[in-house]
Amino acid sequence: MRLFNILALLSLLALLTAPPLCAQVTFGASGEEGEPFRRQEWRVPSPDSDIAAHALLFRPFGAGPFRLAVIAHASTQNVLRRAQMPQPEYRALAAFLVARGFAVLVPERLGHGATGGRYVEDQGGCDEADYARSGRATAGEISLALDHLRKQDFIRRDGAIVVGHSAGGWGALGLANADPKAISAITVFAPGRGGHADDEPNRICAPHTLLAAAAEFGKAARIPVTWLVAGNDSYFPPAFSKSLADAFRGGGGKVDFRALPAAGSEGHWMIETEAGVKAASSELERALKPALAKKP
Repeated sequence: MRLFNILALLSLLALLTAPPLCAQVTFGASGEEGEPFRRQEWRVPSPDSDIAAHALLFRPFGAGPFRLAVIAHASTQNVLRRAQMPQPEYRALAAFLVARGFAVLVPERLGHGATGGRYVEDQGGCDEADYARSGRATAGEISLALDHLRKQDFIRRDGAIVVGHSAGGWGALGLANADPKAISAITVFAPGRGGHADDEPNRICAPHTLLAAAAEFGKAARIPVTWLVAGNDSYFPPAFSKSLADAFRGGGGKVDFRALPAAGSEGHWMIETEAGVKAASSELERALKPALAKKP
């Protein structure tokens, strides 16, 4: 009898301490504003209704409403590297955009870092790589975060921009079919997937499949794209990046391709650094002109 009572007590304790099966997922600010640029942790929707994606928000002083800029981060097929990925900040790029009146959201996508969850952007192995599917999955995640912020009182409903880096840039290309009134411009830094195949510089997994997917994205594109790549990018070198941009244009997309000077020891990461943002600043200014010309 005593053993029965102990087991019953343990069962009750387990029920009381277990997390609720249908825990409420909440979105919005999850911390106080800080420095720099009113830096604040946020939670935004993800493709998994049970997981709120971690994000950082930077914004100018004042009540707004501000134009919105969403920065889509790079990724990796390596499970361990994804799990260990720190919260992306792109602080120098965020500073550049905040100085021009944008509120800047940097969401961490599902399957990365603290957000965790299932990696929905998986492109598959080299032989069966599905770059179009993975790009559309990334685009969907960017769109969820963007749509949530557009509902906030301090954000304008129109004229948002998306800046994508590497796999995030590839997803931004998949988002080029969105409403041009909601997203006025897209800027991508070395967009693509499958670079550094087997961790080898200048080797791309299934390049013809990637080119075909770029053309597919171009067919549906409605938003103009500025495509930038550093001269020393060993993931998607300028010559191949131009071929990708040409495929996107050939499909029907509007794209302005620019090769930038070499930046640092590996140009693929230029947009993550202050020096890289400075080197790209004139092209960024040119890309932002249409969005900045639109009055509130």
